[in-house]
Amino acid sequence: MSPRSASVNEELRRRSRERLLQATVELVAERGYEATKLGDIADRAGAARGLVSYYFPGKRQLLQSAVHRLMHLTLEAALERQPHTEDGRERLARAIDAILGLARDQPRLMRTHMAGILQAEGFVQCAEQQRLAELLRDTVVRYGSAEVDTDYPLLRALLMGAVVAVLLPGAPMPAARLRAELFQRYGLDWELGVPPEGGPPGGTFPSPPVAPTGPR
Repeated sequence: MSPRSASVNEELRRRSRERLLQATVELVAERGYEATKLGDIADRAGAARGLVSYYFPGKRQLLQSAVHRLMHLTLEAALERQPHTEDGRERLARAIDAILGLARDQPRLMRTHMAGILQAEGFVQCAEQQRLAELLRDTVVRYGSAEVDTDYPLLRALLMGAVVAVLLPGAPMPAARLRAELFQRYGLDWELGVPPEGGPPGGTFPSPPVAPTGPR
């Protein structure tokens, strides 16, 4: 049997890494961070346990990479869903809804992720985080920002703050209210993106103009 080519080996490594990241997301969402062991992650991924430490220096770094991958995939799917659009305002609305949606749909996972970021290690500079950053930065560009280097970090900070506010134990903010504040800040119509049922919080958005009636 001839040895595998370098490209085949690289693809196998990529798949193994992605299985570990996906298993981490699943197990932390199911059991919580402390109850999830590195060996459990390897078993769920169908990988040798030594591969976990080969790819990642520790569980906290593994979790951050896993959540950044999830955020990237979720954001990418939201931006590219049909009907596809290049409109910057619609894409920004979809981005906001995608990140707030993760806080709503994956509260344990996202709360654990945010808690880890606030520890001494901070952001993990990994491939998954870079892909997420590139996609979010591109959204700011398409929105029409004239100062991307300032506006991209601000949007990132606002989204992180909104996620924390949704997940704050004992005093969570309603996601619809946070969405309304972000949409107002960026001049986005409530109907853009994926608006939640029930309409905007009372008094947040002006009523749309009444269509004219009578003979045409």
